[in-house]
Amino acid sequence: MECVEDLVLSFLTQLSEALPSAYSQSDVKKGSGKKVILRLADRTKEYSDENLVSNNPLRQLAFPRQTKGPSARPFAQLFRVADLIHEALLDDIPMSKRDMFYKDVQLFRSQATVDKLVDDLAATFQFSRADLNVRASSKGLLCGSGLTIHLKSGDILGKSDSEASLIPHSEDIDCFEVGENLAWVLVVEKEAVFQTLCTLRFAIHEALPGPGLIVTGKGYPDVATRQLIRTLSDNLSSHIPILALVDGDAYGIDILSVYRHGSTRMQHENEHLAAARVQWLGIWASELSSLGIDKDALLPITKHDEKKARSMLRRRWLPAQWRKELQYMLFSRRKAEIEVLGAARASRDPGLGRDRLVVGGNTGIPLVRYLVAKICAVCADPDHEIL
Repeated sequence: MECVEDLVLSFLTQLSEALPSAYSQSDVKKGSGKKVILRLADRTKEYSDENLVSNNPLRQLAFPRQTKGPSARPFAQLFRVADLIHEALLDDIPMSKRDMFYKDVQLFRSQATVDKLVDDLAATFQFSRADLNVRASSKGLLCGSGLTIHLKSGDILGKSDSEASLIPHSEDIDCFEVGENLAWVLVVEKEAVFQTLCTLRFAIHEALPGPGLIVTGKGYPDVATRQLIRTLSDNLSSHIPILALVDGDAYGIDILSVYRHGSTRMQHENEHLAAARVQWLGIWASELSSLGIDKDALLPITKHDEKKARSMLRRRWLPAQWRKELQYMLFSRRKAEIEVLGAARASRDPGLGRDRLVVGGNTGIPLVRYLVAKICAVCADPDHEIL
C-alpha cells in the first residue's frame, strides 16, 4: 500500500512544482515548462537483476507531451488503476482485472489497458499481482483423480477422470493431496485436445504405467495454471515426469517456454512461476516423417509464424533442441499442429516410428497411440530422449 501512496505522492509533488511553468504562456511557447515524469518498469526488456529495481530497465511516462490525443490520459489511466489497487488493499477484498475495467470503461477503453497497467505497477513495485490484491479470471482446467485440491471454502476439486475442473487461484487453495500411484502429468496446449482426452478417460488409460493428471492453460496459460504446474514441479517425486504437448510451431514452443522458463511480460514473477521440470513431449516437426505423415498434410507457415520463430531464435537461453526444431520449421516452411496426428498411418507406432500391432481400448486412435507410446517410454526410462 505504501508503494502506491508513494507513487501518487511523487506525482503530486512534481505536479505542484510544474504548474506555474506549465500554465505560463511564455514558458509554453519557449518549451521550457517543467514536466511531470514517472518511471515504470519496462517489461519489454530483460531484467539484469530481479531484486534490484535500480538495475532493471525503466520507461518514462511524461506530462505534458506532444501527442495526437490527450496527453493526460495515460496518467489518468495509471492512477485510476493505482486507486483501485489501493482500494482493494485497504478493504482487503481481492479485485479482478475485469472488475477494474468495468469501474471506468470510458477511461480505459479496453481490457488490455488495465492488464498492462496492473502488470506494470506490479513489476515496478517488485510485487506479484496477489500482493496487490488483484487477480485475473481463471481459465485453466485439470482432469484426473490423481490430484485432489482442497479449497479454503471447504470445496474439493479433482476427483474425476472424465470431467474438467477449473484451476483455482493459489490464494483460494488450502492444500493438495497427491495420489500414491500418480505416474505422470501432461500439460496440453489446446482445450479441444484436452477435452478429447478427458472424454476418452485418458488419465486412467489401461496401457499407461499408472494414473495421470491432465492440465490445459487454453493456449498461453494464466497465472493460476502456471502456479499449479510450478507447485507440482517443486513437490512431486522426481520419477514423475511433467510433460507438455504443444503444436510443433513457434507459438507452441513459446507457450512451452512460458511454462518452463517464464514470460517476458511477467518476468518479475518468473522466479515463482517457472517450472524447470516441464519437458517437451511433442509434437516435433522433425519426427513427422517417422510417424508416416506426409509433408502435404502440414500447414504452411505464415509471415507471423516466421516472425515469431526468428524472434525466438534470438533468445540466448533457448535450449539447443528447441532451436533445431524452429530452424527445421523455417527450412521446411511447414508447421505441425497436434491435430495432424490424425493423418498418421494406423499401422505405425507414432512414438517409436516402427510398425506395431495395436490392440485394445482406444489405443487405435492416433493421438492416443502417440501419447501412450511416448509417456510409457519416458516413465520406463527417465533418460529417454525428450526435448
